[in-house]
Amino acid sequence: QVQLVESGGGLVQAGGSLRLSCAASGLTFSNYSVGWFRQAPGKGRELVAAVSSSGSTYYADSVKGRFTISRVNAKNTVYLQMNSLKPEDTAVYYCAARWRSYGDYSYEYDYWGQGTQVTVSS
Repeated sequence: QVQLVESGGGLVQAGGSLRLSCAASGLTFSNYSVGWFRQAPGKGRELVAAVSSSGSTYYADSVKGRFTISRVNAKNTVYLQMNSLKPEDTAVYYCAARWRSYGDYSYEYDYWGQGTQVTVSS
């Protein structure tokens, strides 16, 4: 059974930092790309960052220069380091896994975590 478990969310002031973790089990992790999505109240789920099975990365324009995605295959874990957080970053953050290359849309992903809340106060 495949499981993705996010952790590291919380409440932080604007300008602060958080590091999210996504721990995977039940799959050959190195063969999967992982994306971090977020969903704010009343909005759709958007891809903010992704890392492919080969290590290439993607960032949405809104987080470039502030967020960094990385993976440690030996730990079956992907991280999202979030710096210079803004109130508009407030959302539930989900990690998702997709075979081989990452996709831009949520429907392209095979497995999902339960989400972790990130709240940035002004």
